[in-house]
Amino acid sequence: MRQQIDRLTDNLSRTIVGKTEAIRLVLVALLSGGHALLEDVPGVGKTLLAKSLARSIDGRFQRLQCTPDLLPTDITGTNIWNPKSGEFEYLPGPVFANVLLADEINRATPRTQSALLEVMEEGQVTVDGVSRQVPAPFFVIATQNPIEYQGTFPLPEAQMDRFTLSLTLGYPSAAEELQMLQRLQDGISVSDLQPCITLEQVQKLRQLCSAIKVETSLQQYILDLVRATRSDDEITLGVSPRGTVALQRATQALAYLSDRDYAIPDDVKFLAPHVLSHRMIPAGGRKAKTVVEKLLRQVSIP
Repeated sequence: MRQQIDRLTDNLSRTIVGKTEAIRLVLVALLSGGHALLEDVPGVGKTLLAKSLARSIDGRFQRLQCTPDLLPTDITGTNIWNPKSGEFEYLPGPVFANVLLADEINRATPRTQSALLEVMEEGQVTVDGVSRQVPAPFFVIATQNPIEYQGTFPLPEAQMDRFTLSLTLGYPSAAEELQMLQRLQDGISVSDLQPCITLEQVQKLRQLCSAIKVETSLQQYILDLVRATRSDDEITLGVSPRGTVALQRATQALAYLSDRDYAIPDDVKFLAPHVLSHRMIPAGGRKAKTVVEKLLRQVSIP
């Protein structure tokens, strides 16, 4: 299975230039059974990353362009009347995919954003009292514009908590941007990518990640970090128990990607800013990641 991880990483690197850490974090979210939130300015490759991942795992890709007039049924699907059969028929929404890109998710209204809560947590949608399972694996990559951009609606805490981790791609370096232009001239695009892993293999990899050993002392370290967010004076809202579980699962996935069958404190330290920051509300305009980094210095390492 290790070779499959290497092939998947190499495949994504063909279209995503110089974003090794971002690719690694997205794979952590995928293999831990969660979802990823990409917070960045437009045009840095967020959509390209989602499309490349879907093609690499031979999964069905759907894109949801979020706008203020988007309705919940535009996401989940709806029942429509069929005059020939004389009954209602269900028309599936874009959530019935393996990789769903919710582009500019914070441009949708809170009511529409809430349509993703059930499916991100339980892998199903309920329309008119009938629940339907979405395909497995089901992975959401949502992109979010900086909150100061016009026409945005802040994601509610419950929605932010559904994402295993958050990350930014950032602007490429001068050398990376030159390489992008060269690949463009060479004609390399997402359509050229070939699947390098199957959906069944992704499910198997998830099972292997969940079997990674996490010692009790390391679990206590995770717990101490999370509980510190609930008592720190610089934090208005601390991390929920869902965040505790997400940090352990992400730690297991990172250990597997690092070719280990056990997790170590460095896995937790690397992931904590990405897994915890978006789940808390810092006080006094402080940066969430800065507060998490402070807690990492204060909490004892096993």
